[in-house]
Amino acid sequence: MSTSEAPVRTRIAPSPTGDPHVGTAYAALFNLAFARKHGGEFILRIEDTDRTRYVEGSEQQVFDTLHWLGFSWDQGPDVGGPAAPYRQSERLPVYKEVAERLLADGHAYLCWCSSERLTKMRERQQQLKMPTGYDRLCYGKTREERAELPGFTEVPVIRMLVPADGRIAFEDLIRGKITPPEPDDQVLMKADGFPTYHLAVVVDDNAMGVTHVIRGEEWISSTAKHLLLYTWLGWTAPTYAHMPLLRNNDRSKISKRKNPAARLKWFQEEGYLPEALVNFLALMGYSMPEGQEIFTFDEMVESFDFARVNPVGPVFDIDKLNWLNGHYLRALDDESFLTAAEPFLPAGLTREDIRPLVIPLRERTKKLIEIPEQLDWLAAESVEIQPADLAKHGLPAPDAATQLEAFAKNLEQLDPFDKEQITATLDRIVAESGLNRRRSFMTARLALVGKPVSPPLDDTMVALGVARTVARLRQAAAGITA
Repeated sequence: MSTSEAPVRTRIAPSPTGDPHVGTAYAALFNLAFARKHGGEFILRIEDTDRTRYVEGSEQQVFDTLHWLGFSWDQGPDVGGPAAPYRQSERLPVYKEVAERLLADGHAYLCWCSSERLTKMRERQQQLKMPTGYDRLCYGKTREERAELPGFTEVPVIRMLVPADGRIAFEDLIRGKITPPEPDDQVLMKADGFPTYHLAVVVDDNAMGVTHVIRGEEWISSTAKHLLLYTWLGWTAPTYAHMPLLRNNDRSKISKRKNPAARLKWFQEEGYLPEALVNFLALMGYSMPEGQEIFTFDEMVESFDFARVNPVGPVFDIDKLNWLNGHYLRALDDESFLTAAEPFLPAGLTREDIRPLVIPLRERTKKLIEIPEQLDWLAAESVEIQPADLAKHGLPAPDAATQLEAFAKNLEQLDPFDKEQITATLDRIVAESGLNRRRSFMTARLALVGKPVSPPLDDTMVALGVARTVARLRQAAAGITA
């Protein structure tokens, strides 16, 4: 059965080598959207054959972060499936069998070259400005013949034998016809008995019935190797779609070493909503038919078409993500916002403490990690007015002290101490005093929060409560007159 006739089946195959990369979420989004569009299945496979880079706990992080984004898979290590196991380290006998078949059929050979010899070989090729690639010193030789030559190691690897003209063109769903560079004799099985990516990915995609491989454009150059293996093994190759890479402002590939936003966990730590991040990642490679920038995953699925994927690598625009996240935060109801904000509250504050501020916080917050800075005055025992701020924004010192004391005297008598009563009282006192309303209110704000920016004054007072409000007003008044 050709892949065009088979039920659509896509996959992602992250490696457990540390914090999951944002590219994993990006690839998962497009694989999942395409599978759901066609009523197919989405597979999660763990590629853990590089044991030198394996990090304990990374696999669970992959599961957790993708679930946080709202993604689910139909087959995988944690959910099982008909092609189990879904960890490559548990499939070693399968790879060994296929590698031995390629050896027997003359499509692969043993190589005993040491890593030191290979390094010197590549360095010499670079010095001579030659294409780098294995020079086939071991090809056609027995172990004994090769052992007589320099740079020999006891345990061989298995290399694929690329034919004289190994150039293979293929049709890409995003980029049209592609002819990648001619491959060299790639290692298929390492000396430790683990397969390389190139063998394992072909064996696993075939075993799991993957019909469409949707992956980053950095894999274009490897596709010829994979198609050769499919041909030699008599298997039907999947259809390929190579996504544009996510890029930094300087157009370099986004990486965890250069950009903290490359870590998928970073978005949770910064307080982005998963819906906003999914929307953002979709915008990085996809345009909706009507050109809208705010849309849900389900809306993306409904319209999904590879013709709408831009092959040019998008710049990872954090400002655009902040704008999107602010939109999604403002769309939350009060309880949902309080729930989202709760993990980011300063020590000592609860969701009930900030309930009076839910509306101004929701309106002003672009990402939840900004909340502690907005609420430091609420968590603090006391604050101080900076003289420069008072001179710039507030009333002159004698008037400031008088006005603050008037506010305190009248506010402490309020029952209930609510926004309506507070606003009426403040307005009455300002009118009676004849002092500037804006500067009067700014003086009170400085007394209560210690800076000229805060939520509306009545919300601020409700959040502090009557006792703390009056105490801070009187403390500031005393400090001004001292």
